[in-house]
Amino acid sequence: MSQSLCNGINHINEKIGQLGALLILPMVGVVVYGVIMRYIFSSATSWSFEATTFIYGIHYIFGMSYTQLHNSHVSIDIFEARLATRKRSILSIITNLLIFFPTFACMTVFSWIYALDSWKNWEHQSTSWAPPTYPFKTLMAIGFTLLFMQMIAKLIQDWNSLTIKTEEELS
Repeated sequence: MSQSLCNGINHINEKIGQLGALLILPMVGVVVYGVIMRYIFSSATSWSFEATTFIYGIHYIFGMSYTQLHNSHVSIDIFEARLATRKRSILSIITNLLIFFPTFACMTVFSWIYALDSWKNWEHQSTSWAPPTYPFKTLMAIGFTLLFMQMIAKLIQDWNSLTIKTEEELS
């Protein structure tokens, strides 16, 4: 069961990451539109910079779990690279349980509180464009939830790797 849970989480985050990557296209469109309006027509838009910030924020937040899935977050692996697979898994389990799980559990919970509070108040940006912020804060909470789920999948995979004999241990 745990492997099917990992596979499900991995599949979700793979697809979300691929879809999130496509957000670069509308973001580039908005930036190009804003630049053309400002520098060619001398008519700056009040919304293009803010829209770019929102789109990139969603792109970034959905990329976190995808990056975790592919083990591509920045890390210092001077010591870890020299460890055997089993010891590397143990180190990963310990650091995830002691550092990352508590941190991202809090970030996930508080991002949902932040989003729900924004919905409760029908929050809007305090700019002339004044777009609603509650959908973006909800997407942020979803992004942290996906990252936390991916961390659970990584923990399960590391735990499972402890029970499997590696080639270096068999020789």
